[in-house]
Amino acid sequence: MSSKVVYEGWMVRYGRRKIGRSFIHMRYFVLESRLLAYYKKKPQDNQVPIKTMLIDGNCRVEDRGLKTHHGHMVYVLSVYNKKEKYHRITMAAFNIQEALLWKEKIELVIDLHQGSQVPNGNKFVSFEYKSGMDNGRTASSSDHESQISAQEDEDDTHPNLLRRTTIGNGPPESVLDWTREIDSDFSNQNANSQAFSRKHWRLVQCQNGLRIFEELVEVDYLPRSYSRAMKAVGVVEATCEEIFELVMSMDGTRFEWDCSFQYGSLVEEVDGHTAILYHRLQLDWFPMFVWPRDLCYVRYWRRNDDGSYVVLFRSREHENCGPQPGHVRAHIESGGFNISPLKPRNGKPRTQVQHLMQIDLKGWGVGYLSSFQQHCLLQMLNSVAGLREWFAQTDERNAPPRIPVMVNMASTSVTTQKSLKMQGSSVHASSSIDQMTAANRNSVMLDEYSEEDEEFQIPDCEQEASPNEQENDVKKAALEEESTDRIDFSSFSGSVRHGDRDGSRDCWRISDGNNFRVRSKTFCFDKTKVPAGKHLMDLVTVDWLKDTKRMDHVARRQGCAAQVASEKGLFSIVINVQVPGSTHYSMVFYFVTKELTPGSLLQRFVDGDDEFRNSRLKLIPSVPKGSWIVRQSVGSTPCLLGKAVDCNYIRGPKYLEVDVDIGSSTVANGVLGLVIGVITTLVVDMAFLIQGNTTEELPERLLGAVRMSHIQLSSAIPANLDSYPSD
Repeated sequence: MSSKVVYEGWMVRYGRRKIGRSFIHMRYFVLESRLLAYYKKKPQDNQVPIKTMLIDGNCRVEDRGLKTHHGHMVYVLSVYNKKEKYHRITMAAFNIQEALLWKEKIELVIDLHQGSQVPNGNKFVSFEYKSGMDNGRTASSSDHESQISAQEDEDDTHPNLLRRTTIGNGPPESVLDWTREIDSDFSNQNANSQAFSRKHWRLVQCQNGLRIFEELVEVDYLPRSYSRAMKAVGVVEATCEEIFELVMSMDGTRFEWDCSFQYGSLVEEVDGHTAILYHRLQLDWFPMFVWPRDLCYVRYWRRNDDGSYVVLFRSREHENCGPQPGHVRAHIESGGFNISPLKPRNGKPRTQVQHLMQIDLKGWGVGYLSSFQQHCLLQMLNSVAGLREWFAQTDERNAPPRIPVMVNMASTSVTTQKSLKMQGSSVHASSSIDQMTAANRNSVMLDEYSEEDEEFQIPDCEQEASPNEQENDVKKAALEEESTDRIDFSSFSGSVRHGDRDGSRDCWRISDGNNFRVRSKTFCFDKTKVPAGKHLMDLVTVDWLKDTKRMDHVARRQGCAAQVASEKGLFSIVINVQVPGSTHYSMVFYFVTKELTPGSLLQRFVDGDDEFRNSRLKLIPSVPKGSWIVRQSVGSTPCLLGKAVDCNYIRGPKYLEVDVDIGSSTVANGVLGLVIGVITTLVVDMAFLIQGNTTEELPERLLGAVRMSHIQLSSAIPANLDSYPSD
């Protein structure tokens, strides 16, 4: 590589979704001197790039914001020349830090080749958007071209501008930007959207290390229904980007820092900076008597040139998000986060986080019980303290965080309806195909501006055939499984009862694969994980056995699910979890599939040697219900079973049995001793999968997942293995 390389690295190739291809392109981008190019792999000497662009003073870096791209949330940049806008290179990153670094490097090259300097000495000059004047902070990072398209020709009239950042339209007109100082003229112009001008704040209390402020409204009388705005201000030892990506998430991580969060989903992705969300609140003010609250609101965000982030909220109605049964629809008049960098202290980054909420919780009691509104509002504002503690208790954050994709509200409702219909005919129905289709449907939204590789590609495009075919094979196999006749589960029976409802006891049920996160297709590049989705195999039944000695090779029992499957020409993987004690127990799971695909990772695992099997068989545990000490002891970290405990593999004609000896590990035996005493109070999830180590083996897929609820030791039945010959 040349010594003039400015920056290089892997980025997501942001392009149109082709029929049968719903995967992420990883490309190697190189900014060398004035040339921006990308390759299929890290370039060697004299390698021809897929596409190039010459960077000069006429080039612009357009920030398109966050987009859902083939089931991943990515941060999109588009580089183009204003003289020929249709010639552009569009790239994306899984985290904002990497995207901003690319943006900075490209703009540096633009600056070097711009023919003049800024008279006032400022390095960067930006045009502000039209929604209002800023208080000394230049707005940036938006996704529209419409605002600047009319101004492109004005560059020639401003020869002193070194470089102009692409700016968009700003927040929707209905969203009040409370982070800006509002003068009287601006307030008068927006009197219809904001009842009272907000200029002053009063400190009302200090709580959990936060300063809590209340707005001072310059009026003599406030209607009872009016809710004063309140904001919490605190300092978090983390970067603005880390906090922003956590604030934008609506997945399970939010439970760890936001005590007012219950559920969130995407209603509509308007553009890269604006989305409409549905949000359920978890309020603890007399929940036995007060109905839960939910919200439908527009969320807008931007990044300012000083490195700060602004996230704004405002309630609005949407046709796909009507009133929900059992919930009262609250109304956000104004709200959001202002995340601003501070000077580091002791080598640690510091950020000031302001969280403002002006919310009407509605309902009959709000106007009469002021304590209800005050208590719930403080509960929501305490999320700033939650953010501070979340980062304070995280030892290492070496890998840049990724913004997880939110569940689409429309697709969720469709999936739920389909799964309810399927439950009537089979307890093993799965909705992962619906989720896959929904993800693909979402991904189409962002492809309208992107270029096709084939339009500029050199003849070696067949290099990409192998990973494409593997992705297509996975999709095709899943679709074929749905379209063909399902396995007849009525022939299989076990000693543990199958339970259909969450409250069932001493039973098993299939656990949703999306409750577990597995290695993604791009794990080798970015170490990211995604919800697992559909299982590879079907869990047909569970046995709970007991004996005076350890029970090995339980699949030889006549009439067990593995033998029944073999008679039907099906293949089984039997997981026999052996629990030692004065009485030995075995929890046996039977996973069944119609056939093994030759050359697949599953087939190589089944027919491989024990060393390969031990290095690949993985368990992901979870304890959704149980005491705190049990949940902490079991954890939810994936574990290679063959490395943690002794595993014995028995290869039968149409099955593979894995005997997992928990007693072989002192650590595992200690945890088991803690669990077995309170097993009747526990709900335990277990997912089994084969670890993928290479791009060809990714993304990972679960063999199967099971939820065991409140198992009784007394319900175990004798194994009687002595009456069956051992092979």
